[in-house]
Amino acid sequence: MPVPMRRVIRETLISLRELALTAGPFVLLALALLAAAYYVLDPTPPRRVVLAAGPEQSDYAEFGKRYRTELARYGIDVVLRGTQGSIENRELLRDASQDVDLGFVDGGSSEAISPLDEEDDDRVALVSLGSLFHEPVWIFYRLSSAGRLPGARLTGLAQLRGWRVNMGGTGSGVPNLMAKLLNANRVEASSLRISRLAQTPAVADFLGGRLDALVFASAPESPMIQMLLRTPRVALFEFVHAEAYARQFPFLNRVVMPRGVVDVARDLPPRDVTLIAPTAMLVAREGTHPALMQLLVQAASRIHGGTGWFARAGEFPSAENTELPIAKEAARFYKSGPPLLQQYLPFWLANLIDRMWVALVSIIAILIPLSRVVPPLYAFRIRSRIFRWYRHLRDIEDRLAEHAATHAELLGELDRLESKAERIVVPLAYTDELYALRSHIELVRQRLRS
Repeated sequence: MPVPMRRVIRETLISLRELALTAGPFVLLALALLAAAYYVLDPTPPRRVVLAAGPEQSDYAEFGKRYRTELARYGIDVVLRGTQGSIENRELLRDASQDVDLGFVDGGSSEAISPLDEEDDDRVALVSLGSLFHEPVWIFYRLSSAGRLPGARLTGLAQLRGWRVNMGGTGSGVPNLMAKLLNANRVEASSLRISRLAQTPAVADFLGGRLDALVFASAPESPMIQMLLRTPRVALFEFVHAEAYARQFPFLNRVVMPRGVVDVARDLPPRDVTLIAPTAMLVAREGTHPALMQLLVQAASRIHGGTGWFARAGEFPSAENTELPIAKEAARFYKSGPPLLQQYLPFWLANLIDRMWVALVSIIAILIPLSRVVPPLYAFRIRSRIFRWYRHLRDIEDRLAEHAATHAELLGELDRLESKAERIVVPLAYTDELYALRSHIELVRQRLRS
């Protein structure tokens, strides 16, 4: 390699080394502040969450699978926990000893929780991520059981007296809801032969003739609902007083199942059917990671935002009809949509910037004033490679004045000093100071010779 090229490379390496030594402490300080901010803010969502869903083949279970698929795109594993339904989901979320982060809860379930439990400081506070879908109350009954009724049809809840009716498991929200409806119709629950079987065995008993009626509160996406709507000799109870129920119970809505929506070819149902429906919510613990809440609300928009049997496009998810406080991240989504950066950047990067921008601005505000000392400090380090030899040159001058050594000895030292000065390598911007040193060495030499 030619000598000039080696010198250029050497000068460059020295310049980089001095720059690293000068700016290194500030870089380390910036990294330490970033690491501390990252630790405190914790911008990355957890990689595993537990979602309290519902019984197998229920609407909650089916929607839980969709959420698992959606969040898997971001590397988050959603573990579905089977439960009896809404009441159990809420209890699991409130119990700090349970490993549950999220759950589906229907409207009106809060009234089934003891007020003492709600005020218990040891219980976990809950927030809503929004209402997701209508959860109609389905009362299926056997036409053979209604044979003695006028018109061979069940037209009022009072006609259920003496019937064998399944109202769902203990952890389901159906028993609490049906108790309200029966009370509104002045029907004593003791006048019914009530069973509390889980969904699958209840359907088996119903189809086997051991039950007269089944009560569900479920979205139509449930496979059991789909199957029963198509089963011969099984009829669906129509709530002719749906509007009255909706006025009396704020958590209920009047909904209409359009004619033919089940099966247009078979004209099922053969007419519009009026039902009542609470609204299902996605509920999270108050301390759930904000980024996870943001992902869940966005997933809810994709899963529930389309048209359905009881909803128009864009109606869900919604901040309306929730009995719990709306989480801040959910309220932010409903107000302005997904974060702007997520429209242009990968989620992990957009989320990192979104969660840490305040910390980043603060760190920059601290480092900008400190960084002003870097250029003069760098210049000082480069010049010190030259200036330190002036001490030797001054020592030779002092010894000359004091006649502390012979001229020959001092000239020898000057030659050695000049030889070392010739080997000093500095960036080109500081070469003039190097030549100044060599000029001063020559000046002292001339004095010695004179």
